[in-house]
Amino acid sequence: MSDGTTIHPTAVIEPGATLGQNVTVSAFAYIERDVVIGDGCQIGPHTSILRYTTVGAGCQVHAGAVLGDIPQDFAYQDAPSYVQIGPGCIIREGVTVHRGTQPETVTQVGDRCLLMAQSHVAHNVQVGNQVVVANGALLAGYVEVGDRAFISGNCLVHQFTRVGRLVMMSGGSAVQKDILPFCMTRSVSPNTLMGLNVVGLRRAGFTAGDRRTLKQALKILYGSGLNVSQATDRLEQEFESALVKEWVAFIRGSKRGICKFFKRSSGDDEGE
Repeated sequence: MSDGTTIHPTAVIEPGATLGQNVTVSAFAYIERDVVIGDGCQIGPHTSILRYTTVGAGCQVHAGAVLGDIPQDFAYQDAPSYVQIGPGCIIREGVTVHRGTQPETVTQVGDRCLLMAQSHVAHNVQVGNQVVVANGALLAGYVEVGDRAFISGNCLVHQFTRVGRLVMMSGGSAVQKDILPFCMTRSVSPNTLMGLNVVGLRRAGFTAGDRRTLKQALKILYGSGLNVSQATDRLEQEFESALVKEWVAFIRGSKRGICKFFKRSSGDDEGE
């Protein structure tokens, strides 16, 4: 094609699909009508990109991924709903991302995310920017994931649960409670934090002072003997830090409650 797009002769692209410039579509890929593929995308073999899906520019969709299939939800009534994938995402083999359940709702994956092989993003999930979802991790319906979170292999996130920004979920974690921004979960133990995501905070440019402030706030929240509501009030009164204020807003916005804390015997909550 004159615009630099190449389509393998075995690929099926329905009339009504829109492909940008310099798109590569590999063997046996299927792109349904009402799909929009951005410039420079690479669509791998045996992929299925179904109706009402938008894939941003520069994305890589690897073999066997399915984007935009109908939700696994009895409430779905065959009405138009959407999947939107931001630019620069890498979607590996066998990933599934499903449309919203209610009419005109959206399942959203932000910019420059990495969805590793066999991970699942269910209906109405909202994934922020630069999020990593590792192999076999499952995000149930209506989950919200903040920017730059890392969800490790085989993690399970219950429906309506929120994962704060810069969270690190250790491999095999399962949560039904919201995970505070900047924190880590503990493998095997459900709904359990093990401290701050120190490495993630450093890589994101947060200072040692920022980390000390969060450490102090974490001790008040989990080590003061106050209940969550009382501890949150104390955080609001004692800290001017924007990061702690983010915690306060996150906790007060929680509908499922927040994860508990696992205290290490060394007393070193977050490895710093």
